[in-house]
Amino acid sequence: DPRWQVGDQVLVNGWGLGEVRWGALSEQISLKSEWLQPLPNGLTGRQCMMFGTAGYTAMLCVMALERYGIQADQGPVLVTGAAGGVGSVAVAILAKLGYEVHASSGRTSETAYLKGLGATEIIDRQSLSEPGRPLNKERWAAAIDSVGSHTLANVCASIHYGGAVAACGLAQGMDLPATVAPFILRGVALLGVESVYRPIPQRIQAWDRLAQLLNPEALSLISQEGGLEDAIPLAQQLLAGQLRGRCLIRVS
Repeated sequence: DPRWQVGDQVLVNGWGLGEVRWGALSEQISLKSEWLQPLPNGLTGRQCMMFGTAGYTAMLCVMALERYGIQADQGPVLVTGAAGGVGSVAVAILAKLGYEVHASSGRTSETAYLKGLGATEIIDRQSLSEPGRPLNKERWAAAIDSVGSHTLANVCASIHYGGAVAACGLAQGMDLPATVAPFILRGVALLGVESVYRPIPQRIQAWDRLAQLLNPEALSLISQEGGLEDAIPLAQQLLAGQLRGRCLIRVS
């Protein structure tokens, strides 16, 4: 492909890699050239993978809220699943941009970690994960949700008039047991964020914003590292909800 030369430093994430296509933990891999993008200015390949698809998705969620017009002076922004990969990066990005960040997590042991990333209030996820009312007291100007199900329904029911929720995950479930009340009585917007098949220009924009906003110190708080032999045990811990942030795997 004439766009690429031997020695070019490139990045690829999404496109089903490691999901429906083999090779995500390989040292070498054959890829479609149109999936590639240049390595973002200011980030090494290692740092890009410390962010990973989770960090990139968090940036897409923040950008969705920005496009909708959510500004830092409108009120606090909630991040659900805050100790996870998407949530951790989202908390750090929002705090860096000057938003008041409330973080929902089921692990009280992560309070210091989340406040270190910039959260000002920690909310027990149990208060959001059970069936709730069609409308609740207005608490947040906006939210980033990676949980789905009852959590997303309760979040929507607690958003300020004219606010928005960027939804990108289904950790609790892919159902949405909600009513239309938040949308037709408060004008709340539900913004779907898909990351796997985004066009390259949007990917480049998101990765460039990540490079500008979060420094290596923030990344070191969010990421831990392991060898290839650790991949399966770490995956088991991840499924059990025992990990926080991101896991970087050394494949060589």
